[in-house]
Amino acid sequence: MGELEDARHEAALMQYITSANIACGGHAGDEATMERTARLALERGVRIGAHPGYPDRANFGRIEMAMTSAEIEHTIQEQIERLDAVVRRLGAEIVHVKPHGAFYNVAVRNAEVARAIGSGIAKWNPRVPVFGLAASPMLDVWRAMGLTAMGEAFADRRYEPDGTLRSRKFADALITDPREAAAQAVRLAREGNAQTICVHGDTPGAVEILKAVREALAVG
Repeated sequence: MGELEDARHEAALMQYITSANIACGGHAGDEATMERTARLALERGVRIGAHPGYPDRANFGRIEMAMTSAEIEHTIQEQIERLDAVVRRLGAEIVHVKPHGAFYNVAVRNAEVARAIGSGIAKWNPRVPVFGLAASPMLDVWRAMGLTAMGEAFADRRYEPDGTLRSRKFADALITDPREAAAQAVRLAREGNAQTICVHGDTPGAVEILKAVREALAVG
């Protein structure tokens, strides 16, 4: 959330979610979009999470950048603090952190990047829960650092046999059929590895997907 200029679309998404991952100025977003999205979340009773990404707006933070561990730690902390200042001004708080895009996917397989992300989060707040790919090594890295790591599954993304997400360079990386997304969400929830399920706000048909997923999960 907070990645698109379409405020009406984001308001529609907010009707069907319990948590929003808000871009905080790295891959997308600025103070105005952060405040707009946080206000929408507060109006709907939606929990606010920070969504820091590679500081690469041209590629929307979805391509790995060459950064040292210190640089990763710094940008993660800085981005979260930027959103935190906005959210606190509104009388609310950030209750979780979820790395965005390539940060997230690289951390799945690269423990050094996962540790750098974890260090940046811990410098801001070592007690905040961190969302990462369910049943992946990144969660073990964060738990070893003393962080609370929560497994995340995706309703609108296809998986590889090893449990990683299919790269967006492939045409079938996204699931845009609401029924298929809902069925995947239920299956992943039943597997028991995930505590949270994600739908991307920029996936085509995201609102209809969210409706279907929410209804399916309510039935179980």
